[in-house]
Amino acid sequence: MKKELRYFKAELRVSSEGDAPKKICGYAARFNEFSEMMGWFREKIAPGAFAEALKSSDARALFNHDPNHILGRESAGTLSLREDDAGLFYEITPPDTQWARDLVASIERGDIKESSFAFSMAGGIEEWDDSVEPRVRTLHRIGELFDVSPVTYPAYPGATSGIRSLEDVLKDHEEDRKKQRNRDDVPGFFIGIERARLDLAEIE
Repeated sequence: MKKELRYFKAELRVSSEGDAPKKICGYAARFNEFSEMMGWFREKIAPGAFAEALKSSDARALFNHDPNHILGRESAGTLSLREDDAGLFYEITPPDTQWARDLVASIERGDIKESSFAFSMAGGIEEWDDSVEPRVRTLHRIGELFDVSPVTYPAYPGATSGIRSLEDVLKDHEEDRKKQRNRDDVPGFFIGIERARLDLAEIE
């Protein structure tokens, strides 16, 4: 299954109440905000894009999308996700381990302040607007949510194993456009054949 990765320069903070464990909170995605340029297109996420995926997901919270650094999980009750008017909000109760404590300290210092999420569009709904420049891709419904992640470098990992690269998205869209053009050309092809037949009949 192909995965895609997105990052957002959104609020990321550490919260604590009394003696309760510290929590990492932030937005993994923001609605109706354009992404940076992604090759020759920009992207935005429509409100409600995560609603269906959240009904069946067992997403993880990872640091830098590294499965060796798991911060929480929905089924364990250590990760909670919800959509609000702004986007996809997450709240993580990190483990009491040295590397997680170091991460919390780095977030509090402001060294780490971006978030990212990994997802699949299989079974999802997207829309391309090719009438504007740059082209716009709108995600109306994602297929599956894999993880949310505080990240050090908010950038695409290219050919990283298991993560769909930007080049894959571009390639798939171009293939879809070619298929559509071929479908549009089919009626004209058959009309041309019928005209040729009529011309031949007139000559005969």
